[in-house]
Amino acid sequence: MPVTFIHTADWQLGKPYGSVVDVAKRSRLQQERFDVIDRIGTLVTDCNAAFVVVAGDLFDSPSPSKSIVSAACGGIGSLAVPVFVIPGNHDHGGPLGLWEQPFFQSERASLAPNLRILLSCEPVDLDDAVLLPCPLMRRHESSDLTAWLRSIEEDLAPFGKKARIAIAHGSVQSFAAPVDEEEGGGAPNQIDLDRLDDSSFDYIALGDWHGMKQVGSKAWYSGTPELDRFPKGEEYAGGHVLVVQAGRGAAPFVHPVNTSRLGWHAIDHQFTSDDGLDQLDQHLNDLLGTRVGKDLVHLTLSGSLGMAAMKRLDGMLEALDARLLRVKAYNAVTVAPSETEIVAMTARSQDPLISRVASILMDRLDDTTDTELVRAALRELYAAVV
Repeated sequence: MPVTFIHTADWQLGKPYGSVVDVAKRSRLQQERFDVIDRIGTLVTDCNAAFVVVAGDLFDSPSPSKSIVSAACGGIGSLAVPVFVIPGNHDHGGPLGLWEQPFFQSERASLAPNLRILLSCEPVDLDDAVLLPCPLMRRHESSDLTAWLRSIEEDLAPFGKKARIAIAHGSVQSFAAPVDEEEGGGAPNQIDLDRLDDSSFDYIALGDWHGMKQVGSKAWYSGTPELDRFPKGEEYAGGHVLVVQAGRGAAPFVHPVNTSRLGWHAIDHQFTSDDGLDQLDQHLNDLLGTRVGKDLVHLTLSGSLGMAAMKRLDGMLEALDARLLRVKAYNAVTVAPSETEIVAMTARSQDPLISRVASILMDRLDDTTDTELVRAALRELYAAVV
């Protein structure tokens, strides 16, 4: 009989978001990773899921603080079904590790009796399914995590017609998670799906890649349930969990559900004239509206603007920085004074000193290596006289 469950991964509770300078904004980002647990709980009820599978990286660190452990257990305990978790590269297992520490075990028993950490490569028998976990017991594992599943068919015979669900955390062959600005290089934990007998499994729940992606006829990355990074190309679809219906010998039915509340946006804009500022403003309004404290923007700007337009751009960026959780801006826009702006400064007969300074700066704009300093001086001079 088919079983319906939730596949999720990479919650990374306690993620520091060190690149966000504002403490309040950083706290908001961290809290959203806990708040999404409530939305997963609603989904569990709506789809009548039998259990939840977290395919690694429940925590961002193998040594989360006690407050993070308590908050995680409290959130998971509010879910109405069993929650099965394997260690990932961020919260790997091992002797004296997080999962064996007395405080975690005590909080799990008290707040989340429905939480089970799968630390062994052995079948877990459930009413309508058998789970086949591939836990990471070290941060970096050189051998294939799923190797034990290659010759397991005979061992699975006693489980009859129950759905067979493998759970692993790592990078499948020819597809590796990209480098993250906060995490550094990717882990070498490789998974070779081609060496698994496709007929022996009904679904393979994967974690590590933070975007949702199907990587085999029965293998999916769920991605992280709350977006936590800027898009890594058009195929990146973070902020989902997967509602899966799996039955023995049948193709799984997978329904992605968007659970993210935050928006992470990448914008690349080139100015060819001052009118481009209105186009950028409209784009931002269409994308963000009046939302405050719910979005992060990676903004790449290039081209040139007049001095008045550049001043307006500075004001726009200042407002964005206040409204958004983060603005990661690469501003390579140069100042190209318009004819009107040049006349306004260099042809001021009533103020020859200003006219002389403006003329000197304009001459130096093309003849010096310190162009940024000259442009800044021009902007300040323009602001003072206009």
